[in-house]
Amino acid sequence: MNSMSFLVTTVFDLYIMVVLLRIWLQATRADFYNPFSQFVVKATQPVVAPLRRVIPSVGNIDMATLLFAYVLCVLKFFTVVFIKSGALSLDPYLLFIGLLSLVKAAGGLLFWVLLIRAILSWVSQGRSPIEYVFHQLTEPMLAPIRRIIPAMGGFDLSVLVLFIGLQFANFLMGDLIGPIWFGL
Repeated sequence: MNSMSFLVTTVFDLYIMVVLLRIWLQATRADFYNPFSQFVVKATQPVVAPLRRVIPSVGNIDMATLLFAYVLCVLKFFTVVFIKSGALSLDPYLLFIGLLSLVKAAGGLLFWVLLIRAILSWVSQGRSPIEYVFHQLTEPMLAPIRRIIPAMGGFDLSVLVLFIGLQFANFLMGDLIGPIWFGL
């Protein structure tokens, strides 16, 4: 059953990241005509479009898409518990675990976007549409760091500083919540 749990968790995690990317793209007002952005919109539109008719946005935050991401996180744990135990558990504790999982998935998505952006900056030198969108997504977080810590010898250390901040936040959440945080 570990192989099935791995497969289900991986599929859920990948789709949750796509849904979170949609929220992030909307919040930063990234270029929606970019091919990468169009993929994200097309992958989430069948579920998000009906939800958006019922659930309004709050400022730049698309609450319908956020609710969809949360429901996916909760469904992931209901499914994994069902696969491991063979019984359907309607434990309200899984609602809290779903919320924690959503927060951790957002941090994980930020980590991967930063890592891919850093690698693409070495390889594509600004010609990739994915790099352009990742630049739009991460620049609001990196620009304030660059004002404090300027480039050193042509190296931009802002990504490294943000990585260290993400690791600190991850360990802090583990200290506050306990070992369950690292198991998510």
